[in-house]
Amino acid sequence: MVGGRYRLLAPVGTGASADVYVADDVTLRRRVAVKVLHDALAVDEGFLHRFRAEARAVASLRHANIMAVFDWGEEVDGPFLVLEYLGGGSVRDLLDRGYRLTPSQAVLVGIEAARGLDYAHRRGLVHRDIKPANLLFDDEGRLAIADFGIARALAEATWTEPAGAVVGTVRYASPEQARGNSIDGRADVYALALVLTEAVTGRVPFAADTTIATLMARLDRPIPVAPELGALGAAIEAAGTVDPTDRVDAPGLLRALDVAARQLPRPGPLPLAPVAQLPVVEVTDATTVFAPVSSGVAVDGVGAASAAVVASAPAPAVFDQLDDTVPTASTPATPSGAATPSGAATPSGAAPTEVAKRRHRRRWPWFSALVIVVAVAVAGWILVVPFLEPTYLVPNLVGESPAALTAHPPPHFKVFVREIHRTGPLHVVLDQSLAAGTHHHSGTITVEVAISNTLIPVPNLTGQTLTAAQHLLEGVDLVPGTPLLAYSDTIPSGTIISWTPVTTQAEKSTVDLLVSEGAEFVTMPDVVTPPEPVAQAIAQLGAVLIDSANVRQTQDFSTTVPQGDVISSNPPAGGQADRAGTVTLDVSKGPPTVVVPSVEGDTVTEAENVLQGAGLSVGGVYGPIGARRVFDQQPEAGQTVNQGSAVYLYLF
Repeated sequence: MVGGRYRLLAPVGTGASADVYVADDVTLRRRVAVKVLHDALAVDEGFLHRFRAEARAVASLRHANIMAVFDWGEEVDGPFLVLEYLGGGSVRDLLDRGYRLTPSQAVLVGIEAARGLDYAHRRGLVHRDIKPANLLFDDEGRLAIADFGIARALAEATWTEPAGAVVGTVRYASPEQARGNSIDGRADVYALALVLTEAVTGRVPFAADTTIATLMARLDRPIPVAPELGALGAAIEAAGTVDPTDRVDAPGLLRALDVAARQLPRPGPLPLAPVAQLPVVEVTDATTVFAPVSSGVAVDGVGAASAAVVASAPAPAVFDQLDDTVPTASTPATPSGAATPSGAATPSGAAPTEVAKRRHRRRWPWFSALVIVVAVAVAGWILVVPFLEPTYLVPNLVGESPAALTAHPPPHFKVFVREIHRTGPLHVVLDQSLAAGTHHHSGTITVEVAISNTLIPVPNLTGQTLTAAQHLLEGVDLVPGTPLLAYSDTIPSGTIISWTPVTTQAEKSTVDLLVSEGAEFVTMPDVVTPPEPVAQAIAQLGAVLIDSANVRQTQDFSTTVPQGDVISSNPPAGGQADRAGTVTLDVSKGPPTVVVPSVEGDTVTEAENVLQGAGLSVGGVYGPIGARRVFDQQPEAGQTVNQGSAVYLYLF
C-alpha cells in the first residue's frame, strides 16, 4: 500500500526517475498508475522542495492531452505521484516495435501534443523533456503528455552544479538547452518536431555516436525536413529553427499542423500495445474489487507488449469535415424497425402497450430500493476495507546476506537489493527502506548492499579536453558522466570547465563534466551604413566584445568614404562574432593622391599623354590661334592633388 489507499498490483518497470506500478485506488475504486521516485531523490531536500511545488502546480492542470495527477505524497519509500491510468503504451513503444507513423498519423499526434503544450505554456509550465516515451495513449488512442514538472524539479534542485546545464533527454534537446541558455515553451515545440520526424522516418535528426556531438550538430543548423514527411514538412520547418525567436510557439505549431492536415488523407488507427493482463484483486471469496483488465499502463516510457490492440484514435475536426453526420461509437444509430433487446421488432415511433406500462410501474419501486441497498453497502465497504487489511512486523535485515534474502525473503514481504559503492562491510545489508520493528502492510523492502568500498581521489581535470578527461577517469576506475555544455570567455572550446564531485569517491562512481563551448557568439552591429568614424565604431564594438583591444584596423583608399570612416567590417554587419575573438575594421584613407608632373614646352598631345599616365586629366586648353606648346599649367608641377583631378593648359 502507498499513501494508505493505493494498492500496488504489479510493477510496470523503472524509468529515469521512478519505479512505476499499476495500482488500485481502494477508496474511489479506480485503477491508477503510481510512480514512486527513486531513493536517491528522496534524500535530496532541494529536490523535495521543488517537487512539492511542481506537484501542486501540475496537479492543477486539467486537459485531455496532459496526464492527470490525482494525488501525491511522501512515504518511507520516497515521494510518489498518483497518475491517470493510460493503457495504450507510448510513441516510444510503437517505434521500438518497428512501427513508423504515416504523415497523417504524425499530424494527429502532433495536434494533440501541441494542444496539451499550449494549455500548459499559457499557465507558465514548460515540460523540458518532450520525448516519445512521454507521449502516452489511453485504450481509445487519446494522447496525453506525461512527466510535467519532474524535469523542472530536477533542473532547479538536483542539478545545482553546473549552472545552465542541459536537463532532459539530450537526443531531443533544443539548441538553446544545449547552449545552457534560459528556455521557454518553444524548447518543447522544438523537441516535439524532433519526435514527429523520428516517428515518420525512424531517425532522430542530428543523432550522433556521442552526446557532445549530438548537441554540437544542432547549434547552427535547423531540423532537416525529410522527403517522407510530405505536407508535414512545413510544420517541422517552422518548429525546427535554431533561433527560438524565429520559431513558432505551440499555437503557431497547431496552425501549421492544421494546414498540413487539410492536405493529407484521414489517418489510420495506431496499433497500440497494452501491458499484460493483471490479476483480480479479491477482498473476500465472493467479492472482487476490480474486474480483470486486458490492458495496462505505460508511464515514463515503460510498457511490456503482450498483444496488439488497434485503437481507432479520434481524428481532429479537420479530418472530419466531410464526415460530420457519422454517429459516434457511444451513440450508435438504430435504424427504423431494428430489433429491440428483447428480440421483438418495434416499428419506429410505436408506443408500448398498457400492459407493458403497468409492469414497468410495478417493477420501478423494487428497482429503486435495490439501488439504495447496494449504494449503502458499497459506501460501508469503502469505509471499512482500509481497516481490514492486516499489517506485519518488519524484521531487521541489516547484516544479512542478500543472496539468502532473495532466495528466502521474510514472510509477507519481498526484498529488492540495491548495490552501492561506499565504505562499510561488503556483501551484507547495510540499510533497509522500512524501519525494523515497525508494522506495515505486505510489500517490498529495499535493502542496500555495498559491493565495493575502495575510495579513489578524483583526478585534476583542469585544462583537459573532454576525451582526455574521460580517459583519465576511466583509468582510475571512475565513470565519466554525460558531458554538459556551457559558454566560457576564458576556456577554449572542448576543454573541461569543472567537474562534480571533486573529492574522493568510491570506485565506479560517476563524475559529471562541464565542457566549454567557447565564448558566446554575438551579432555584429552595423558600423558601415552610414560609415562611422573609426573611434565611434570601436566604442560600439566594445559594448558587445570582451575587450575592445580585439578590434584590428586596416586602411584603404576610397573615393566614396571620407577619410577616417569605416569602409567595411569582418564579420559583416548582422553576422556572428566570437565575443573573445578578433573583429577587423577597414578604415578609409580618403581618395588616392598623385604629384602633378611638368608638361611645360610639350605639345597638347604630349601633355595629355603625360597627365593621363599620372592618373590626371586635361581640364581645358587656352591660348591664341595657332599656339602649339604649353607655357603654363594649373595646378603647377610638383603639387599633390587627388587622383583623377583636372590640369588646365596655357599655350603660346
